Amino acid sequence: MSILKPYEAPSGGIKSWHEDERPREKLQAAGAARLSLAELLGILIGSGHAEATAIEVGREILRAADYDLHTLARWQPADFCRFKGIGPARAVTLTAAMELTRRRENQRFRPDTPLMNSQDTYQYLRSILGDLEHEECWLVCLSQSNRVLATHLISRGGITGTVVDARVVFRHAVNTARCVSLILAHNHPSGNRHPSPADIQLTRKLATAARHVDFTLQDHLIVTQSTYFSFADEGMLGID
Repeated sequence: MSILKPYEAPSGGIKSWHEDERPREKLQAAGAARLSLAELLGILIGSGHAEATAIEVGREILRAADYDLHTLARWQPADFCRFKGIGPARAVTLTAAMELTRRRENQRFRPDTPLMNSQDTYQYLRSILGDLEHEECWLVCLSQSNRVLATHLISRGGITGTVVDARVVFRHAVNTARCVSLILAHNHPSGNRHPSPADIQLTRKLATAARHVDFTLQDHLIVTQSTYFSFADEGMLGID
């Protein structure tokens, strides 16, 4: 009885491999979905170095990122340049590919898509906020049917916080035609989804102020890479 051995990539440079094993040829024949993450990175890298193929370099990069594409999406060219065989030009190519992926996620919802619950809102905003290493606060303006009318950057801060001016929030709301309700969202780069006392105070302040100018603060989300906190879901909007 024969025992199947784990698959191992052929030895030698990629050009010496059988055509069916080469990443570019495999992609053309079977589609990108059939390639591993290391093979996809190998195509972007182009070629390896004397001690490793492009796929092996890709595997090194994945190990350093714990095989987490969200982590990889946050890397800058200098992060990729740490690896042997990755120079400035290849590092820029990899960074650009990560950014294209992030922007594709951001376009998944059409501007007029209804946001019916906190999960919809999280999916809509995660690609904007989830990978940032600093805090940002964004405002989503909604129509009567909860369709997105506009999305505005309110403020940008540091690692531990950002300042939100209520006047800026409501100026955007007033200037957005047909806007009747608002969703505020900011990120916690630390990965901690729980609100701070300042977050709670801000939410109550904006919810109260919104009522006086005929708007409704529908929710305030705290966004991280992998999860979120919804003030509406937790009954913490401060509205009686």
